[in-house]
Amino acid sequence: MSQRADHGEEHSPTLALAMELIARDSVTPEDRGCQTLIGDRLATLGFELSHLPRGGVSNLWARHGSAAPILVFAGHTDVVPPGPLDEWHSPPFEPSLRNGMLYGRGAADMKGGLAAMVTATERFLARHPKHHGSLAFLLTSDEEGPATDGTVCVLDHLKEQDVPIDWCVLGEPTSEKRVGDTLKPGRRGSLNGHLKIHGVQGHVAYPQLAQNPVFLALPALAELQHEVWDRGNDHFPPTSFQISNLHAGTGAVNVIPGALELHFNFRYSTELTEQVLQQRVMEILDRHKLSCELEWQHSGAPFLTEGGELLEATRAAVTEVSGIAPHLSTSGGTSDGRFIRPAGAEVVELGPVNSSIHKLNECVGIAELDTLSQIYENILERLLTQ
Repeated sequence: MSQRADHGEEHSPTLALAMELIARDSVTPEDRGCQTLIGDRLATLGFELSHLPRGGVSNLWARHGSAAPILVFAGHTDVVPPGPLDEWHSPPFEPSLRNGMLYGRGAADMKGGLAAMVTATERFLARHPKHHGSLAFLLTSDEEGPATDGTVCVLDHLKEQDVPIDWCVLGEPTSEKRVGDTLKPGRRGSLNGHLKIHGVQGHVAYPQLAQNPVFLALPALAELQHEVWDRGNDHFPPTSFQISNLHAGTGAVNVIPGALELHFNFRYSTELTEQVLQQRVMEILDRHKLSCELEWQHSGAPFLTEGGELLEATRAAVTEVSGIAPHLSTSGGTSDGRFIRPAGAEVVELGPVNSSIHKLNECVGIAELDTLSQIYENILERLLTQ
């Protein structure tokens, strides 16, 4: 289970597995054999495997035990594209060890977390082969993509089999400075809009014969920017509105554009729903009497695990292993917890330090991986040895 570095030092099982996973260039929605690698290790432990491919996406459900409750380790084997290869200090899919860090695409998001989950499971089952309840893995290669054929596919399968998930630990990189310092029991919702505002194209020298959609849009966009959508609550910051893309014009300097197009996003709290946000946006646009088209795309509703056995066990495990009291946060992007929590499971996200995720030269602390594996093992001890 371990391998040796070029300089003769032996890698821990967690580091060795993380390196094997990083070496597979599984840019979303590709899996490149990551789930087979993990599945083979789980199968030797007695897990029953169900490979559930859909729409070019690889999904794996693996379960050890047949009784309730079910604790699930969930995560994704796909990664974002590496970006400019010549700006990496070492090839993104050739794991590299430097100054106590493991470098490579997916090191933190989230192949390091997956490796820690697997090795925690191996140690736990070596001591508790007949544990309480069931332990399962839910893996997908569609988290960094549209997320339409990944975790939702596995949940559809579980619903058909009448298999409810009780507890779910997601290995997303939640930590900020030290592993375990931040847990995420929930995430904000995400709502995207594509707005097209119509004007009348014309010559810049004859503005009276045209209608500039940029000028028409500015008052409405200013109101959207300054609107107080909500004030948040004890678990969520206030809802935010951001414009991500803006375009108008033909490229010529002497033409008033005929339309302005923009993309915007809401990251919203449990104080609102997607329907309320859509209604309030339309009210603002209508007040400004704009001729416009608006299309919506909802990425996910906000979710929250407020208390419960899983959250308490996770907090206690972090404190026992790392000696710190974790902070609870709902910040950051969306995760597949938005699908798992509505199915009835308690969900907590805990993973490596996230400062390098999606960046060039993504990395994770080598010692951090073993600490994370110990925390995962401690969670299993608390929940599955009753």
